[in-house]
Formats: sequence, C-alpha cells, structure tokens
Amino acid sequence: MKGRAIFLPVLAAIAFSGFMATNPAAFAQETGGESSSFKFIAAGMAFGLAALGAGFGLGFVGAAGLAAISENPKMQSSVFIIVGMVESIAIYGIVMMFIILGQ
Repeated sequence: MKGRAIFLPVLAAIAFSGFMATNPAAFAQETGGESSSFKFIAAGMAFGLAALGAGFGLGFVGAAGLAAISENPKMQSSVFIIVGMVESIAIYGIVMMFIILGQ
C-alpha cells in the first residue's frame, strides 16, 4: 500500500523533469512564435494526472463512504459532499488543460 502512495509522485516528478529538460521555453529562449508540441503534452499530463488522482481518491473515498452510509444513513449528505470535493480535482485538471492550451 505504501509503495502505491510513493509511485505516483515519483512518476510525476520524472515526467516533469523530462518535460523541463526538453522544453526550449524552460531555458528562456525565444521560440519564434510557432506552436510547440510540448504544450499538448503538458495539457495532456495536467488532465491525465488530475483524472488519475481523482480516480484513486474516488475509489478510496467511495468505499469508505459506502461503509459509513451502511452504518449510519444520516451520513449520506456528508459523504456526497466529500465525494464532490474529490471529483473537483479532475475539474481543476480540465481547467488547467484549457489554460495551457489557450496560451
């Protein structure tokens, strides 16, 4: 279980460092105005990692929420609020994707 929690941040750090090492904009060089394909990679990673994290979070929160509702049905509204907060992470990823693509 602990290995899974460490795997995703390490994977994100490796992907980010690889992106920064190959991105000419990271070295403050003029790109000449052409559209860089790294923008699409960054947008895909922003949404993909946010959706992946939201999926894992929703799995854990959903399982715990169903267990809590089965023991105490009055907790249903609280569980729905917490599930909505986890799902908002994916929405933030979509927003960041559109911000990256809009530049």
